[in-house]
Formats: sequence, C-alpha cells, structure tokens
Amino acid sequence: MAITGPNTTGSTAGRERIHLVLADGTVFAGEPYGARGTTVGEAVFTTTMTGYQEVLTDPSYKGQLVTMTAPEIGNVGVNADDAESVDGRPHVAGFVLRDASPVASNWRSEQTLDAYLAQHGIVAISGVDTRKLTRHLRDSGSQNAAIGDEPVDVLLRKARAAADMSGLDLVKLVTPREPYSFAEGRGAWRIGGQPRETRHHVVAVDYGVKKNILRCLVDAGCKVTVVPATTSAADILGLAPDGVFLSNGPGDPAAVDYAVDTIRGILGKKPVFGICLGHQLLALALGGKTYKLKFGHRGANQPVKDLATGRIEITTQNHGFCVDLASLPKTVVSTHVHLNDGTSEGLAAQDLAAFSVQYHPEAAAGPHDSLYLFERFTAAMTKR
Repeated sequence: MAITGPNTTGSTAGRERIHLVLADGTVFAGEPYGARGTTVGEAVFTTTMTGYQEVLTDPSYKGQLVTMTAPEIGNVGVNADDAESVDGRPHVAGFVLRDASPVASNWRSEQTLDAYLAQHGIVAISGVDTRKLTRHLRDSGSQNAAIGDEPVDVLLRKARAAADMSGLDLVKLVTPREPYSFAEGRGAWRIGGQPRETRHHVVAVDYGVKKNILRCLVDAGCKVTVVPATTSAADILGLAPDGVFLSNGPGDPAAVDYAVDTIRGILGKKPVFGICLGHQLLALALGGKTYKLKFGHRGANQPVKDLATGRIEITTQNHGFCVDLASLPKTVVSTHVHLNDGTSEGLAAQDLAAFSVQYHPEAAAGPHDSLYLFERFTAAMTKR
C-alpha cells in the first residue's frame, strides 16, 4: 500500500500523523483535526467552494467521510446561524481537508472549525492531497474508508468491514422522534420580496431535512408541520394539510420501504413536492427504480436543464443515488436532467399533482436559480 499526500515530506517531522485508508487499499497521510479517534464511512467529495458548515450539518451526509475540494477550509469559523440541521449538529461521519486555516477571520464566527468538530466528536484529517483523492474517487468510485491513528492495516480492515451504502437505511438515524411546527423564515438571507401571507398548511415528512428548505416553505406562505419519516399516510392526511412535502435525507432510497408505502397512500389526495431523497422516494412510489451513481453529485455548481423551458440552472446537489429514467411509467414525465451525465433531476405526475427535483432549490449554500419551485408548489395547492 502506497502512502500519498502532501505531508509525506520531511517538512512534517515531529507532527502527529494519522491516515485515511480506502477500502481498495489506497492510503493518504495527514494530520489529526477535530476529534481524535477512528471513524468509518463512505468516502465522497463535494465540489462546493463555500459553505463547509452547511455541508457538515446537512443530514444527507450521514454515514459519509466528506472530502472538500476547496483547498482552504475553516477560514471563516463556525456560527450557530449557518447550521442546516434542525438540531444544529454536524452529521458527517468524518471530514477530509487540504489546508486547515489556523485563523477564523469573520465577524460572525463564534468558534473555530477545529474546536467545533472536536466538541461534536467528528474525526477529521487535514493536510491530505484532496485533488489526488478526488481524482481517485472519481475514477474508482465512492467507497468505504477509515480515518484514524491506528495502524494502516487495522484501518483497512475496518474500512472493508463497514456496511455498504447500498441497502442502508440511514433515515431512521436522522428523522425526528416527534412531530414539530416550524415557523422561521429566511430573514436576512431572503432573496427578493417579502414573505407571503400564510395561506397553506404543509406537512413536511422529515427524512433528514435541511433547515433552509423549511424556511423557504414558510416564506412561500406555508404553515409547516414536520413529521417523522415513519408517519403513516392516514396520520399525515389526518392533519388536514393542503400539500405534503418530501424532504432530502441520507442512504439508499430503496431501503426506506416504509416511506414509499406512505407516499403511495398520499398520491392523488394532496399535492406532493419532493427534494433529493424525496424525489427518489416519489419515483419509487410511482413505480420507478433507483440505482447508485459511481461517485454521485455533490457541490453547489451542478448544471441542470429544465426540459420544458430549455433554461439552465446552476444547482446545489448532494446525492449518491439516482432515479432510473427508463423505469418511470409513461404517466410520469422527466422534467429536468443533469447536463454532465444526463441523469434524472426532476419528474412530474401531473394527474396526481406530484412533482420533485433531485437537486436542492433552497441552496444553503449555493445559487438561488431554482427558488421558483416553492412557488410552483404553493400554486399547485391553490389550484387544488
């Protein structure tokens, strides 16, 4: 096993050393950052250049060792307002970065990234040649890995023993135990006019929702009730919603069969809008299939084409699974595709007042090209 990384030269003499070991035997050397210990998960990369705190706190990254392709991380510190998980906690299994900034230089910073990761028990490694690691994952595919200060052969065994992401239900680890109401808008982050007057009641099924999605629903004029992923269709309909929202979340959509059953019980009775995992689950409920991508789409610079208008949107994405377009019934229309590989990015079942997108129109962090989709959802509820 060859050890690679920018910290393999004599300039690091005397520094503490740890390793990132991929399941295929590739080893990257680096320095400990955040919490100390060993962690395992699926090694993935994100091409987003900003918003590392939003990445860390997105529940969709549960079970993953996230590599940041941006070279310098931590330079603006961490603050409570930028967390994307409703509980404010990071959800990644581990964190991989090139250069850890020794200074958190921003007036909003409340804590250094190093201290934040250590506080929440997130094992990280800095000083890694993340360009080389990203190329390797792109060519060989995302795969399980381990980070820690144990011997390399021990880390390799742990990486190979880790559960494969295919067939893994991680929703149960991030969904809330009880329903809750959400009434916070985007406030200073809002782009455009003022929030709408509340006109619709939306039940949001929380498979690992990002907070900014809920904020966007509030700003679009929705009273939002959030329910756990295991909530039945009868219980959701019993809340008398005007529409049902299906959130993002982690893991293999095919493993979340209880959610698929729930969605089938809602279709045709209320307008439905899904994002990311919600898009995949809606496709499964409509009779389609999903499959695992080689290395996924993760980043805030992903190009998507709206097939109805020809308009190109630059989007934020975070997913390792995808809807099989060929498996969709003829009653389901493909609405958006990824320009890099032609994969599914949106669908609609107009006779059922249901639509979804694979990407994240709420951004956080990322561009705001796709915010119109929340207005499309409210329009569907108004029409209904």
